[in-house]
Amino acid sequence: MLAAVAALLIGFSLLVPNFLASENLLDLIQQISVNAILAFGMTLVILIGGIDLSVGALVALVGTATTFALLPIGWHFGTPIAFAVGFFVALAFGLFHGIASAKTPMPPFIITLGTMMIARGLALRFNEGKPMGIPDGEKVFLAIGNGRIGDVLPVPVLIMIMMWALTAALLHFTVFGRHLYAIGNSRLAALYSGVKVARCEIFVYVMASLLTATAGLIHTSQLYSAEPASGQGFELNAIAAAVVGGASLKGGRGTMTGTLIGAIIIGILDKGLNQAGVHYSFQSVIKGAVILTAVWLDIRKRD
Repeated sequence: MLAAVAALLIGFSLLVPNFLASENLLDLIQQISVNAILAFGMTLVILIGGIDLSVGALVALVGTATTFALLPIGWHFGTPIAFAVGFFVALAFGLFHGIASAKTPMPPFIITLGTMMIARGLALRFNEGKPMGIPDGEKVFLAIGNGRIGDVLPVPVLIMIMMWALTAALLHFTVFGRHLYAIGNSRLAALYSGVKVARCEIFVYVMASLLTATAGLIHTSQLYSAEPASGQGFELNAIAAAVVGGASLKGGRGTMTGTLIGAIIIGILDKGLNQAGVHYSFQSVIKGAVILTAVWLDIRKRD
């Protein structure tokens, strides 16, 4: 995967002037941050054999709910309470996903497909579906998507690194992380081994939704407004990053470092193809071919 990253950077540097310029690379990694954070949560869900199709709609809902909580036309709360509203919305969806998946025979695909529609509909109810600008005085809100530390490191990138470190440590240095791999490999065997499968599953979906809320706040800040129709297709990019990074949709295999590299690959493709002037339709074709090739090579290597 690192070789693929290097090859893509070299290839696009030949096609796009100044593609490797420091400012362009900083802009690239800032754009990657939202998908990477979503992909970290998606990797946790995929590890236990689940899926979450609601993340794109939840990004929009968290952004609209948080912004509406700030505006005079809305609830007019302070910034901390408005942020709490956004995370509470995500928490409610995560709890529902986890409980429904762990306690009912409904497959996660159907559960999150339904909540995707619910979240999108709720997002469109705020301000009659019209975009809502973030007030200029909300410096903290605007900074999490556009600020820089020391005029060099973008704040979204710092948040992405923190989320990567947190989730990677959780997976590889805790008993809980080992339990997730066990559940993904064999849910029944994990249950007979004394793993609290239902509790772990609920916690995973809650974590995934809270990571989605974090990505949603960053995305809304980057747009300088809450867009009820935003986030469409984000779930597919998050799944693609996890799968390209080596996660198995059957569960039991995947790492956060692999997912981060997968998100970087998807991000380089998006930005490079855009700057190279490739038509949007062909961009989808190329990205799909890259995903299929990456998965096929990974399977060949493991076999």
